[in-house]
Amino acid sequence: MKSFYTAVYLFTGITAAIATQKKNLIIETDLFSDVDDAGALLLAATSLNINLLAVNINHPSTYSALAASAILAHYGHPKIPIGIRHPLTNATFFDSWYFALGEYTSKVAFHWSGGSLPWGHVEEAWDPVALYRKVLSEAEDGSVTIASIGFLDNLSGLLNSTADSYSDLSGRDLIAHKVAELVIMGGGYPSGYSWNFWGSNGSLAAHVVNTWEGQMVFVGDDVGKDVKSGGELMSAGPKTDPVRMAYIYYSYYEPTSSWDPLATLYAIGGLGELFKYGNEYGYNHVNANGANRWVWDRKVQNQFFLRLKVSNETAAQELDRLFLKGALSVVEQHTAEAPRRKHVGSAHTEL
Repeated sequence: MKSFYTAVYLFTGITAAIATQKKNLIIETDLFSDVDDAGALLLAATSLNINLLAVNINHPSTYSALAASAILAHYGHPKIPIGIRHPLTNATFFDSWYFALGEYTSKVAFHWSGGSLPWGHVEEAWDPVALYRKVLSEAEDGSVTIASIGFLDNLSGLLNSTADSYSDLSGRDLIAHKVAELVIMGGGYPSGYSWNFWGSNGSLAAHVVNTWEGQMVFVGDDVGKDVKSGGELMSAGPKTDPVRMAYIYYSYYEPTSSWDPLATLYAIGGLGELFKYGNEYGYNHVNANGANRWVWDRKVQNQFFLRLKVSNETAAQELDRLFLKGALSVVEQHTAEAPRRKHVGSAHTEL
């Protein structure tokens, strides 16, 4: 019996050590008009290296928050808190540019309802700034990575926040203490005019990028545009998978650009085999209209923009592999749990 408890103690200690090694991640997403946000959530929710602390939505559609909750719940994270920018609307996406892309958030939200915001409970979502302050105040110093794969309105609000019941620190000081890196999908390098910077409020994007004091890594529009992923998930993924269906609803079996999954993949694992930095020094400057340009200043060495180290096709293959692996892991987990549930049920019946 002593050896049993010793083994349990050791196993628990090892498990705790592994848990502490996971990277703390917050996702900031505009899940609404492009399906690659859903792919990014799949990666974050199924990565064994990530401790997903929260998801903040920077598009005000109720379906965006409900769909995020449904996706997270499907992948085994029903309790992750979700914040959303106000005032809320019941808007759904309509492709008025190409008339080729479909709406997916309301369908995923309804048919896979679950998690911390089930269907009909969007009013229980957090205020995004309050959620940031709570989660950051509870985190270890220098332990949090934020992946911004949408608009920057919520992050601007965090920067402007003041002391509250969660922390005596200002938003800027809280960031300085807790955030190791901000990964931003947006911009063009060395210059560009990106939807993620101008699509909501260009002046708020400028506020975040131009005044953030910690390390920032930018994933430009050009990095993921021609990396077409999602095909394998749609063709070979589990029929019960919400992100698989999101891609089908959105693109009708056509692989799509991979801006947000690539940014999230970097946030999860760093440069790895796919990425390299495109600069050694300098900083990003965003104008109030959302246009950006890289300033080659040798004195600044904590900002970087990414380039792919591999071909677009190779990057797409890796994303497809991870999408499918993540989706199938849920099926495998449920399959493994079924005999245990049956055994427990049988034992209960015998008693």
